[in-house]
Amino acid sequence: MSDPLVIFTPSGKRGRFPVGTPVLAAARQLGVDLDSVCGGRGICSKCQVQPGYGEFAKHGVTVAADALSEWNAVEERYRSKRGMLDGRRLGCQAKIMGDVVIDVPPESQLHKQVIRKSATEREIAMDPATRTLYVEVAEPDMDEPSGDFERLQIALREQWGVEGVEADLPLLRRLQGVLRQGEWKVTVALHKGNHDARTRILDIWPGFYEGGLHGLAIDLGSTTIAAHLCDLRDGRVLASAGVMNPQIRFGEDLMSRVSYAMMNPGGDVEMTKAVRQAIDRLATEIAAEAQVDPASIYELVFVCNPVMHHLLLGIDPVELGQAPFALALGSSLSLDARELDLGSVNRAARVYVLPCIAGHVGADCAAVALSEEPHKASDMVLIVDVGTNAEILLGNSARVLACSSPTGPAFEGAQISSGQRAAPGAIERLAIDPVTKEPRFRVIGCDLWSDEPGFAEAVGTVTGICGSGIIEAVAEMRMAGLLDARGLIGSSEQTGSARCEPDGRTHSYLVHDGSATGGPRILVTQTDIRAIQLAKSALYAGARLLMDEIGVDKVDRVVLAGAFGAHISPKHAMVLGMIPDVPLDKVISAGNAAGTGARIALASVAARDTIEQVVQQIHKVETAIEPRFQEHFVNANAIPHAVDPFPELARIVSLPEVSFNTGGGSDRRRRRG
Repeated sequence: MSDPLVIFTPSGKRGRFPVGTPVLAAARQLGVDLDSVCGGRGICSKCQVQPGYGEFAKHGVTVAADALSEWNAVEERYRSKRGMLDGRRLGCQAKIMGDVVIDVPPESQLHKQVIRKSATEREIAMDPATRTLYVEVAEPDMDEPSGDFERLQIALREQWGVEGVEADLPLLRRLQGVLRQGEWKVTVALHKGNHDARTRILDIWPGFYEGGLHGLAIDLGSTTIAAHLCDLRDGRVLASAGVMNPQIRFGEDLMSRVSYAMMNPGGDVEMTKAVRQAIDRLATEIAAEAQVDPASIYELVFVCNPVMHHLLLGIDPVELGQAPFALALGSSLSLDARELDLGSVNRAARVYVLPCIAGHVGADCAAVALSEEPHKASDMVLIVDVGTNAEILLGNSARVLACSSPTGPAFEGAQISSGQRAAPGAIERLAIDPVTKEPRFRVIGCDLWSDEPGFAEAVGTVTGICGSGIIEAVAEMRMAGLLDARGLIGSSEQTGSARCEPDGRTHSYLVHDGSATGGPRILVTQTDIRAIQLAKSALYAGARLLMDEIGVDKVDRVVLAGAFGAHISPKHAMVLGMIPDVPLDKVISAGNAAGTGARIALASVAARDTIEQVVQQIHKVETAIEPRFQEHFVNANAIPHAVDPFPELARIVSLPEVSFNTGGGSDRRRRRG
């Protein structure tokens, strides 16, 4: 029998190792980013990992309960003295006994993930659901007996016009003490959301309260969870932070997670627990960064795709994995934060979840619509939220369409041979000289290019290539004549570059050889090219399908939304054929538009009303059942495209007319049009 297969997430790196190999040793051999400073003696705890058990259809493995060696005395000693999360193992102690999927959590990664979902500057009209009011309450009177709470209700009605407030039992227990401490002058935190018939009191303080009143706008993505801590009085963003979504260990893409829930009883509960714990920790961390008390967080707004939506709420997502892709709940929702096991925020905090548009187009797409307002556009605008599952909006003030495309995680560095998430040391920009075929690149964490003095000393080890880097690499290879329109890499004889190395029956392009200094050899392989072709074809086919539906052959403007979209070069995206042909100055980045939409909803009850109405008017196109999607997908496999003209691209880029399937490449060049 063959050695056990070990698959590490989120990197996707895999290999077979003899039974008894320590997890840490396997990680080091594969170049997995797993920290350790004590030499594997079980002292530092830096190498903590999270094994996954059950059936992983995407990886083609079933992980048995005994896939790792038994819990040992070193791990027990560490847990008893310093604590360790349930399910975690020490990579230096756990040994591989069978096929296993192992997640490396963010805190165990030496090169920390860069979460690029920072807040975008935006003017927002404040109309928050949560606010504070100062009131003076009448003292009790023997002649007119009434309860303290009833007199507080009267004060709110007479002084502020607030009718019919309610309060939960924990607040009522504190009420009399606070009123007397404040000498009948108090400040109350009131909340009235879109689904609330009455206003509720969330908190009460003696006298005039000038302390914090905060909210969290959370973009719960398949790969990352990003949060913005906002002041509910003026909308200011006090801090932004993000973490990797721990559900990655159950599957990198949404359908893998649905499959995990289908094949493993209780799998949905396991994924729900993981993501809620991550959100709770993120709330604590972002509050610490802003130097505020987490208990001052009184409201949270969530935007997420449908699968994340269901798993956040504890709803089994299995129906989203099969036609007709039915949502358990599509409309917006309000609930208490404690119903989501979020214990780090205020005990009375409220949650608002934006509405989903359809089974595969979620609340995150609704948030993008709230932020970018395609329903108000005078021109034909295409909005693409690039991620593991791309969501696309097309339209103007007359009509808006939406669809989702299963691009997969290749754009984020996964399923790429030297790919990795965005972290210091990862190549994020790349250029290839069309004459010498030599590359130059820039890595995250350093402003120098690789051919500039001081680069090697400043960077140290170049660790891999992230999503924006692989997109630029493939596009640059096409522009330099190393790659033909069908996506085939030429040989060294065909391209004139020794960097095009034989790789089995295909070829790979060597970007960087770090082996002399103990680093990895970073190549773009034929398999990598194919992964990018599949991802970009899905994206383009979705956009083209919406264009067919609305009856246009071109769009006026393209908006790239999402953290990844903000780092994509428009020229390289156009060369790849990720997006339809438009003038490059009409391709703009909206930053984290879903996060911006979440912030708008956090700051404004009126905005929530608006998006709930707009969602009803957006027409969903289902790519999974549209026969034209497959036709568009196949045509989009070519780079940039097999059929559609790209005249705007041809004005600025001349693509070599080369072909590498017949043993000879041509040096002739032409403009695509």
